[in-house]
Amino acid sequence: MRISIASDHAGFEQKQQLVDYLVSQGHDVADRGPDTDDRVDYPDYAALVAHDVAEDRADRGVLVCGTGIGMAMAADKVAGVRAANIVTPEFAALCREHNDANVIALSGRFVELAENEAILDAFIATEFGGGRHAGRVEKIMALD
Repeated sequence: MRISIASDHAGFEQKQQLVDYLVSQGHDVADRGPDTDDRVDYPDYAALVAHDVAEDRADRGVLVCGTGIGMAMAADKVAGVRAANIVTPEFAALCREHNDANVIALSGRFVELAENEAILDAFIATEFGGGRHAGRVEKIMALD
């Protein structure tokens, strides 16, 4: 799977580890930055990943900041993106199954690395359920 990933300074350390994890799982990973843990503005990096997904340069997007909240809010502003801030593997599976989420925002400060790896596993492995959920996703996308 083609995955675009980015962080801000608060999520930098976990982003680096998650890139390695995703590559070890056989994914094609585009690290959109930053390259250091110097202070940056998260919307700039959320936009890079969101546009990668919306413009079909990536199948899924992964964002990491302190909480994941700001990154999800910023990414979701890009037409074609359905971003979710996720803190459990169960929610990761549901955001895929029910909402066809294509970008996930993770907390690098409040969620341990092993849990974020499990969240990514669920996010990547779970397919969209379609059916009764498809019409709802269409309504969400009509809001773009």
